[in-house]
Amino acid sequence: MKKYIPEPPVQWLVNDLAFSNPQSKLAMELFPPGLGQHIRRLHSDIPGYRMSPLKGLPHLASRLGLGGIWVKDESERLTLNSFKVLGGSYAIYKRLLQRAGLDEEQISLRDVLSLTGSIREKLGHPTFCTATDGNHGRGVAWAANKMGFHSIIYVHKLTTKDRIRAIEREGGEVRVVDGNYDDAVRQASIDAAANGWDVISDTSWEGYEDVPKWIMQGYATMLVESQEQFAAMGIMRPSHLFVQAGVGSLAAAAIGYYNQLFEDNVPLSMVVEPTNAACLYESLRIGDGKPHSIQGDLNTIMAGLACGDPNPIAWETLYNCADVFAKCPDYVAAKGMRVYAVPLSDDPFIVSGESGAVTLGALMYIMEHDSCYPLRKLLGLGRDSQVMLINSEGNTSPDEFRSVVWEGGEPVPEEYKTFKVETAM
Repeated sequence: MKKYIPEPPVQWLVNDLAFSNPQSKLAMELFPPGLGQHIRRLHSDIPGYRMSPLKGLPHLASRLGLGGIWVKDESERLTLNSFKVLGGSYAIYKRLLQRAGLDEEQISLRDVLSLTGSIREKLGHPTFCTATDGNHGRGVAWAANKMGFHSIIYVHKLTTKDRIRAIEREGGEVRVVDGNYDDAVRQASIDAAANGWDVISDTSWEGYEDVPKWIMQGYATMLVESQEQFAAMGIMRPSHLFVQAGVGSLAAAAIGYYNQLFEDNVPLSMVVEPTNAACLYESLRIGDGKPHSIQGDLNTIMAGLACGDPNPIAWETLYNCADVFAKCPDYVAAKGMRVYAVPLSDDPFIVSGESGAVTLGALMYIMEHDSCYPLRKLLGLGRDSQVMLINSEGNTSPDEFRSVVWEGGEPVPEEYKTFKVETAM
């Protein structure tokens, strides 16, 4: 019988191009000076808006030999348990302005949320359509519903009922596609073209780039908030930025934003993907500078990251700016969930879903496991490091969350356990 050999916790590739710190043309276009603050002001007009917290984990940082661990906790974003609404709402707003021939000086996001009369008629009666693993579709459905428009949200066959019900509660009409996430993206595009719907996708393809760019720009609100929160604590910027990736839009937005904000003093960055859906990692491994898709069922508990087709415009930014590309098995995300849920004494409790916790799990292995020492040394992680993570989602699928946190699902293999119990023997 063949012996089972578990996957190592972190496999990584160094992006030599990014270490030379080139300027990303696209990052410069996405985040020109002042745009992030402008978008944050637009979002602050949404009823119920408040900054999501930036939570410090000082005791865990000390245990791991770090100066600080800072978690931008998007589980507390509005009522939606995820950052995704920031991109979806801004993209719908921009698309409505485009349809009506208006600009942002003529009508604000708050205005769109309460439109009546002639301007409402000028905007028409669009239907907004997208594909999702859950959070993006819920954000699009919420924003469309608040603005008085219909939305149709495509999901793949493995999407949990909890995530589908959450989309429906926000007013979205859900359609299930017999395939994976990328199949849902393609079907949404086909049906939208046939019916005249507006696609609000967070990935781009030839001839479709404006909306994905707007979505990435919408995420800037979260990053502007983070910098205000760091400044209030006397920290100029994080020294390291670990960001999870599906198609790569969040990672490109975060890393691209910091690349533009600090130019020659940018934080060192690492992109983290599931091993079964590591399209960005594979693109760097191939080494021709182009994005590449991967095939298969993309089976991972990290549903929000289960993407086989990279966003080409996100890839351009990441190829120029992300220092390390890493992939991790599901047990790393599960460990991160449990550590967030059962923190060291006096560290804050954080509710993190599967896709939100993988960066914490990866960071812990990098700091504690011998196999990751070369990466720890390469990134210069130590007592002076201030590491920023993004908890991109809360408990968006309660049954899966309980399976991991209550029942110990996706346990750490014996070979990769780092906590040893001392006994008197």
